[in-house]
Amino acid sequence: MDKKIIFKSLNKSQVKWRVAGSLILFLVCLVVIFPAYANIGIDWVNNKTSIGIPTLPNSGFNLGLDLQGGAHLVYQAKVDDIPENERASSVEGVRDVIERRVRGGLGVAEPLVQTTKVGEEYRVIVELPGIKNVSDAIQMIGETPVLEFKEANNDKPRDLTDAEKAQIAEYNDNANYKIKNILDEMKAGASLEQMIEKYSEEKELVMGNIGFITEEVHPEIYAWANSANDGDVSQIVIKEMDGMSVVRKLSTRDGEKEVSAKHILICYRGASYCESQFSEEEALSKINNLKAEVTVENFSELAKQNSTEPGASESGGDLGFFKAGQMVPEFENAVWNVPVNTISEVVKTDFGYHLILKTGEQTRKEYEISRVFISTMQASDVLPPEDAWKQTGLSGKQLKRAEVAQNTQTGQIQVSLNFDDAGTTLFSDITSRNVDKQVAIFLDGEILSAPVVNEAIIDGSAVISGNFTWQEAKLLVQRLNSGALPVGIEIINQQTVDASLGMDSLTTSFKAGLIGLMLVALLMIIFYRLSGLISVVSLVIYSVVVLAIFKFIGVTLTLSGIAGFILSIGMAVDANVLVFERLKEELTEGKSLRSATEEAFVRAWPSIRDGNITTLISCVFLIWFGSGFVQGFAVALSLGVLVSMFTTIIITRNFMRFIFSFLDGKKFNWLFLGGVKKEKIS
Repeated sequence: MDKKIIFKSLNKSQVKWRVAGSLILFLVCLVVIFPAYANIGIDWVNNKTSIGIPTLPNSGFNLGLDLQGGAHLVYQAKVDDIPENERASSVEGVRDVIERRVRGGLGVAEPLVQTTKVGEEYRVIVELPGIKNVSDAIQMIGETPVLEFKEANNDKPRDLTDAEKAQIAEYNDNANYKIKNILDEMKAGASLEQMIEKYSEEKELVMGNIGFITEEVHPEIYAWANSANDGDVSQIVIKEMDGMSVVRKLSTRDGEKEVSAKHILICYRGASYCESQFSEEEALSKINNLKAEVTVENFSELAKQNSTEPGASESGGDLGFFKAGQMVPEFENAVWNVPVNTISEVVKTDFGYHLILKTGEQTRKEYEISRVFISTMQASDVLPPEDAWKQTGLSGKQLKRAEVAQNTQTGQIQVSLNFDDAGTTLFSDITSRNVDKQVAIFLDGEILSAPVVNEAIIDGSAVISGNFTWQEAKLLVQRLNSGALPVGIEIINQQTVDASLGMDSLTTSFKAGLIGLMLVALLMIIFYRLSGLISVVSLVIYSVVVLAIFKFIGVTLTLSGIAGFILSIGMAVDANVLVFERLKEELTEGKSLRSATEEAFVRAWPSIRDGNITTLISCVFLIWFGSGFVQGFAVALSLGVLVSMFTTIIITRNFMRFIFSFLDGKKFNWLFLGGVKKEKIS
């Protein structure tokens, strides 16, 4: 790459903007690292202005096993009975199941589950940060994956028992007694605020303020507020599904803009949620023909006759009102800012081709409400929720094999299933009673697919069709086969890392890094004076940027990763040293401060570039061939090296340009050690 392109000359205005940009970057990264302090400022602004700026998620860094403590488990896979060419994929399927188990069942947010091959043995390594009860983890990981086929649960919910009815009646009698007391006390002169403090069950709210409400969320309160004035208190009890309230209307504001529309959808093979047999070309031709004859008057009728959207034959394609963001961007853009009764051009989305008629536009009011709230009990609070799916008796025990397949006519990627004799009989019965209904496939309690049964299947074979990519279908097959034919695993190594030991390591590492950084800063200032001070500022920005990147992309910090980060600080200093030594040489030759600075960066760049590239190449190989802590070290080091090149070439250089523009090189030679021109010896 041409050095002149990298190190182009900038005017003072450009330099100022770059310095300002560097400082803004520094502040943004501080916010990412310390969101709690930013939230204090956001809360202050919200309290003063009621703007409603959302607060930032207050999450910390992802800490690895050696810092957070936890369990390190090594399993050996039993693959002797599996064909050699299928062993690797089978073990990957087990890895996938284990990872899902530890994320869901154990609640581990950042587990590390990876496979490795040692000689002829396949192993699965599981690292579980934060896990204290290792025996429970081992038990959960070692269980056989559960594959289940379920059908829709249309059973009538059971009736309440007499005891449950009595429980509900007693609870609601108490609620009515409380609300009667509230009304009586308010008639006697008590304020709503006093009643909120004394009776309200929403203790987490400030003075019972539930904020601005819409008709969809609180229809009963909204209906009252719609005819009330700001400051009015309801003289009656407002009943909702979950309780009773006496409310005050605090203020009114305009809500979000809403538009209503109808549409005609012609989907095609490969579009999302489409079962049409149209090709994309046929769908486009059909929608263009409809465009030629559609009008505002006949739009609904054409939608009933032609739209492939489920239910369009009844609704005429009517979507009702919707707010910004509720539709896909292509659809929304076609209707949002056009007049009512406008018919769009043909619009393509992931669902197919659309013609859209805008039928209305409105901005409804929103009301700020405070209330005293007393909850009531419903039957749904006592009865357990009905499961949408019920068992069929068909499970992974009867599944022989799942494979990726392709429809020879349409080219669509599918997943084929083959059952044994018992499974064939069960599947025939299930599909016979569920024609035109869904049968769901669950793995470890998680739904994988819920295809619609087109016809009874009696030969023990089935096809799951959908909008699969090849990779998605392969992953589904891997999961199905893992449930049907799980690879046995045996634990061969178990280690527990104490959390206090990890915290001690983190504290020690932090102190070591801080001391090292301070010593480097001191030496840079002693040796290079003003240039060294600038490099220290750049180094601080570098450290903050790297840590922000670690947190933003979710790098899991381990001791080895921290070591890589600290090492990258040294490399960042090396780049500055190369530049400053070159600066001293250029000043010794009698060049002006500005010219010497530019020349120093130009001449130091090849050394900086080559040194960092060789380090990055080493990191690539460590990431590629290494595992665990080695990869953590390489990732941290490579990110640090990349950021160090940016801070040295962009931030340090522009800071020097900015500050040096105020200095006269001849008057301030003492700031640079080497600024005095040496006499040549003949």
